[in-house]
Amino acid sequence: MSAPVAAVDVGTSAVRAALVHADGHVVGASQIRRVSGLGGETFDPEALHKDVVAALAGLAGGPLPSALAIAAHIGTVAVDSALRPVEPGGGWADPRGTDRLAALDEDTTRDLLRASGRPSPTGGALAYLLGLDPRLAERVAAVLSPKDYLVARLTGRVVTDTVDAAYTLASDVAGRAWNTAALTRLGLDPALFPPQAEPASVVGELTREAAGDTGLPAGLPVVAGGPDGSVGIGLLLGTSEELIADVAGTTDVVGRLLPSGTAAPHGAVLNPSVLPGRFVAGGATGLTGGAVARWRALAGSVEDEHLAAVPPGADGLVVLPAMTGARFPRWRPGSRGALLGQRPEHDAAHLLRAAQEAATYTVREGLDLLDPSGLLPVAFAGGSARSEHVARLRADVLGRRLLVSKEPDVTLLGAASLAFLGSGEVTDPDVLRARLVGALREVTPDPARADRYAALYAQWRRARDAVDGLSGNGAGQAS
Repeated sequence: MSAPVAAVDVGTSAVRAALVHADGHVVGASQIRRVSGLGGETFDPEALHKDVVAALAGLAGGPLPSALAIAAHIGTVAVDSALRPVEPGGGWADPRGTDRLAALDEDTTRDLLRASGRPSPTGGALAYLLGLDPRLAERVAAVLSPKDYLVARLTGRVVTDTVDAAYTLASDVAGRAWNTAALTRLGLDPALFPPQAEPASVVGELTREAAGDTGLPAGLPVVAGGPDGSVGIGLLLGTSEELIADVAGTTDVVGRLLPSGTAAPHGAVLNPSVLPGRFVAGGATGLTGGAVARWRALAGSVEDEHLAAVPPGADGLVVLPAMTGARFPRWRPGSRGALLGQRPEHDAAHLLRAAQEAATYTVREGLDLLDPSGLLPVAFAGGSARSEHVARLRADVLGRRLLVSKEPDVTLLGAASLAFLGSGEVTDPDVLRARLVGALREVTPDPARADRYAALYAQWRRARDAVDGLSGNGAGQAS
């Protein structure tokens, strides 16, 4: 058997590392719980680096890998010339500089959004730099994603991938290059943004110091990697244009590989694919799994069999899950969660069932934008994909065939696939999808329940829009 690769998945709550063979066999795994900056706003980059080093060191004693790849949540880390963070890193909900971004004139904002493939200005490295304290700005040598920062610490190379670059709002996504004209017009130095590479490209080698810390061999090739959701989507889709991928987690990240020459629908994010020259349309929802988990923490755990026994519509109980704002496809940062229609007979099972339905309604809105025909099946993966009840509920609410992955760790395996592609061990992404993900289990919607949920979905959208309108939460909607 050929050498495995090392893969790392950096989530907001944990860092996972694994040694993976090309046949999908995991020969070693390690997990470190993150204790710093578990929310979506800020985190400690130095602590994250230590966690990643510890996770990789946990693979010691296994076979030596042929390459390393990292997938991580999006965000911004500003570093000095010695790769020292100048202040805490920002996560996906980092608000720094968003007020300055919102104050840009209409023409500038429109040009930035058009080039970056974004329907709404949601922050990122460009916003961070616009709002940066001039005293700190003098120390900043580069702005990196969390994954870029880790690659730089492990290899000494400052580089980013095309997908993380898209999330900065400073990239010309179609050209896979920095929007230097716009950056110069805004008074920002384009040199603060590192060179872009394709996610599966080898961008450096493990330094002797990093090798000593991790137990991995010095000179180990390190590929560019990418954002966690995008990497998982890349593995689930391969080269297929006849699927929509849904990686379910705290948020759901959904995406569809666009046919060549096809534009992303209005309201969708346009990202480079992990495949060179290809693009993905989609985006990350607001809270979905995170909202269910929050309600579960408050109401207590309920067995799946009791949740499945609650009828569609949860006997009139309605949950709005957007506790931290709505993202794809509505882009309303002011939206907040709500509980509607509560009656004395509703119990914890009703509440959690309503939250699960609401999470799936949120996903359906994005799926229907990507495929108005409603015919494309959904490749479904992530932690909640392990639940038969959730899979059945999703199929019924979405009204689509669901192709369920038995592998919940598609982001980690997606990072492994990038390492295999970068090392040249395997060059066909569809071969990697078959080996790493395996056969997908099909769940078909029940016609009667799907019809019932179609009506409930329409009612839910009206209730959500009414609450948003009453509370003035439409601010930030893409035009």
